[in-house]
Amino acid sequence: MWEADPALELPEFLRAGYDRFSGQYPKFHKMDALSKLGWLAAEVLLKDTAIAALRPEQTGMVLSNRSSSLDTDLRYYATVKDFASPALFVYTLPNIVMGEISIRHGFKGENTFFVSPAFDTALMSSYPAQLLAETPLAACICGWVEVMEQQYEVALFLVENIQRPNSILLTEAALTALYQQNNS
Repeated sequence: MWEADPALELPEFLRAGYDRFSGQYPKFHKMDALSKLGWLAAEVLLKDTAIAALRPEQTGMVLSNRSSSLDTDLRYYATVKDFASPALFVYTLPNIVMGEISIRHGFKGENTFFVSPAFDTALMSSYPAQLLAETPLAACICGWVEVMEQQYEVALFLVENIQRPNSILLTEAALTALYQQNNS
């Protein structure tokens, strides 16, 4: 789909992704790295989908990562010595990435952010399936969004309660295979 120069530092990579896939969302520049990475991945994921046709409360999110918001927390802590940065403080919770995606797309469905040592395919297959079965959700963005210093990884999946052409049934095995395929 797109490859950036591997020598780019994370901020330059995120800016290049923004220029390539969006380019018209000024609030992007105020976000922390975790929110930018998740937001960009959601832009790519949702680009050619019919998700905009759903009511706002019908789309939710279930995301996870390893470091929570530690990358931004450390940056914020460094500002406390002189003048605590309110611009960074806003991003000292990992679920803010979901808020930024929700604001952009108008989503108002249920959302949850888990912190775990690795991408938990059992949880990421069972919990969204349960949400789709037991709540008003018709679609759920699920996946992994991790940023810690210059190390980053993102894998987002759109799960829906209807079968579409070329879609994959949401199972732990399918999610594991898809995640491993994208990380090889």
